[in-house]
Amino acid sequence: MNKKFKDRISDIHGGPLVSLDVKILQVNLGYFCNMTCKHCHVSAGSGRKEVMRRETLEEVIGVLGESDIETLDITGGAPEMNPHFLSLVEEARGIGRHVMVRTNLTIFFEKGMEQLPQFYSRNNVEVIASLPFYLENDVDRVRGKGTFRKCIEALKILNSLGYGVQGSEKKLHLVYNPSGAFLSPQQKTLEDDYKRELLRGFGITFDNLYTFSNVPIGRFRDYLVRSGNFERYMEKLVTAFNPETLDGLMCRHVVNVGWKGTLHDCDFNQMLGLGVHASCGQHITDFDYHRLVGRTINVGEHCYSCTAGQGST
Repeated sequence: MNKKFKDRISDIHGGPLVSLDVKILQVNLGYFCNMTCKHCHVSAGSGRKEVMRRETLEEVIGVLGESDIETLDITGGAPEMNPHFLSLVEEARGIGRHVMVRTNLTIFFEKGMEQLPQFYSRNNVEVIASLPFYLENDVDRVRGKGTFRKCIEALKILNSLGYGVQGSEKKLHLVYNPSGAFLSPQQKTLEDDYKRELLRGFGITFDNLYTFSNVPIGRFRDYLVRSGNFERYMEKLVTAFNPETLDGLMCRHVVNVGWKGTLHDCDFNQMLGLGVHASCGQHITDFDYHRLVGRTINVGEHCYSCTAGQGST
């Protein structure tokens, strides 16, 4: 392994990586999910019992109401499976905060979830949808047989509600993850491919494509170890390190809240149990906006995933 990530950062900045601001509160509602994806960094699935409680969600709303944070970013698992999900969105919108939800799209077809697209539309929720590729076989290999067709149908429903349509305020973004131990292609090139193929094949439009390198933690790390690819994949990440990605790293603009209410620099650190710097409160009940702005960010070798190539935004 080459130089440790924290040492690479110190060489560039003359010190540790620090937060630039806190514009987004990212909240992980738990690891319960209707899918079991091979690349999932939190190893989510239907058997997971970790779900954020109502009391913790109330603390989240309190923090949003008392701070200058502009956006609530909701993730999981499948965040929609938290029983308090709908009220969280409505309360956040009620105090004037922008809401983003990271969805797997297939959740729309689970019992009791059929009206989610309409709910998103009424609340002007920004939708960030996972679609690992634009070809059926590639998606089904990573996420299970029949997944691609469900995703296509879900995207058509969102388009019919004005999402991802030119000139609309309802934003729909897609997320690409590599299907194996390799790095993402150029984001703009891949976005052009997605837009061309989804429009030509299914009449689907969307706003932006975000590419993310798979982080070697959780279920993806297990796969790398089993297949003997862990060291080789880490070497790829280290070799592809790009210092130009550092200003745009999500951890420099976000505070993440784990399902127990713990505070982290990102959802990956949350999964690893790595909290925010010791000088800051460690739980949502101790949230101190001014201490969290400008804090030292806790890093590890997994952070090379977010700085490889174009980086993960």
